[in-house]
Amino acid sequence: MAEGSTPERPRFAGAGRSLEVLRAEAHDELATLIELRCRQGEDPWEVIPDLPSVDEHVVISLRADAFGHAGSGSPTGLGLDAELEFLREIALWHPPLSRAVWSLSYRLETAPRH
Repeated sequence: MAEGSTPERPRFAGAGRSLEVLRAEAHDELATLIELRCRQGEDPWEVIPDLPSVDEHVVISLRADAFGHAGSGSPTGLGLDAELEFLREIALWHPPLSRAVWSLSYRLETAPRH
């Protein structure tokens, strides 16, 4: 990749797992995160509202898998339009995730730019 250019957006390939499996994995990860934060003394009533929904976590995980990193805030190097197009591909592949995709898309569009 040339200096100053943006990386090519990977194609979403569905991650090869069923939506039920993806949701179960996301549920387990969120439950573990809630338990960990509560053991560190945080109040569950403050922890839970800050966490993504199970479906949002699935979308975040699929995005992270495609770009080879973890976390929703990790930079992909893509512009906003390419990022939103990638999220739309997830919604096309797994239509039940559409609401989560649109929620995360809205957050991306309204997030402060640096």
